Amino acid sequence: MSLVKKASKPFILLFVLAWDLGLFILNVVIPKRKVGHVVPVGAPGHARNWPAYEAPKPGDSRSSCPMLNALANHNILPHSGRDIPFRTLNTAIRECFNFAPSFCFFVPHFAADFLNRSYWSGTLDLEELSLHNAIEHDASLTRRDVALEPDQAKPDILLVEQLLAGATGGTPEARLLTKQDLSAALTRRRVESKRENASYTESLFHKGFGSANSSTMLTIFGGRINDLRPMLLEERFPDDWEPRIRSHFGLTMAAFNGTVLPVERGVDTRAYVKKLEGEDAEPTEASK
Repeated sequence: MSLVKKASKPFILLFVLAWDLGLFILNVVIPKRKVGHVVPVGAPGHARNWPAYEAPKPGDSRSSCPMLNALANHNILPHSGRDIPFRTLNTAIRECFNFAPSFCFFVPHFAADFLNRSYWSGTLDLEELSLHNAIEHDASLTRRDVALEPDQAKPDILLVEQLLAGATGGTPEARLLTKQDLSAALTRRRVESKRENASYTESLFHKGFGSANSSTMLTIFGGRINDLRPMLLEERFPDDWEPRIRSHFGLTMAAFNGTVLPVERGVDTRAYVKKLEGEDAEPTEASK
């Protein structure tokens, strides 16, 4: 990374945070988008009409992020998942998921930085986003750790089903994940990963990113299991779907933190470990 690029990073961050705060305030006073019209006119998915799904072919590039993979599977991003301009990624995320422009600039710009490329003129293959401990991290809710499963392009079916089965909100017909459910799932995965993976790594940054990645399920998808199932298992947009965030300028980082922080605060690995140790210590019927 050049000295100029390094020197500019704090100023870019300050600009993005100020921009994001402004959008957050505007979202409070400007009416929300109408149901059925969250995705803008002319964009893929407008009026809940998504391009046809096409499963990835051998040689196609996919990432550890189900939402980005879905964009490629529906040909919103190049189906090959290759040579995607960072700026194209920005537009697709903003239009299809209704993240705020500040959010959609920050994340691809962050990716360009860790890949040591230019956000303005560079491209990426989706699989490059699975660089370990950049965006991809241990204790994911949908993937085994990279040390145990090097191919991060495909979801782990058992992990996804375990996550969805833990939903406690809603009704039997329309179950919902809650913040508490996500905290419990993250707690379990962090403990499991640390036990299973001798190369397990964890930092405050990775914890925050893990909670942020997970919290999109509560914000953009409203926690709805019926919508999350095809997205997480098939990496496909659900039929007749649109983002649950209807804010005029989309989901800002400021608003997003209102979900991310409670989810992360609810993670309690110490209590979970004590619970497991207590269960292991309980005498079996045969030993009584």
